[in-house]
Amino acid sequence: MPTYQYRCNDCGHEFEEFQSMTEDPIRVCPKCKGETRRLISGGAGLIFKGSGFYQTDYRSAKYQADQRKDVTSGSSPSSSSSDSSSKATGSDKS
Repeated sequence: MPTYQYRCNDCGHEFEEFQSMTEDPIRVCPKCKGETRRLISGGAGLIFKGSGFYQTDYRSAKYQADQRKDVTSGSSPSSSSSDSSSKATGSDKS
């Protein structure tokens, strides 16, 4: 459930409310009982902590070794032998 920001049109009071997305916006200021409007906010930043958030974190040790070998030899990933071996084993390169 998101946190919405509101501002009173009469007194300028700003407040936040934790609401469901399907709930109607709050129309009455809790401070002066004036009319409020929901503000547009940037939202919260998304923070990833720990391993497993990069494509390379999911790769096997064999794939990473083959990839390093391809990079140092100058061949492209599409022409490497590891590409054809992954098709034979059914592993996915995504």
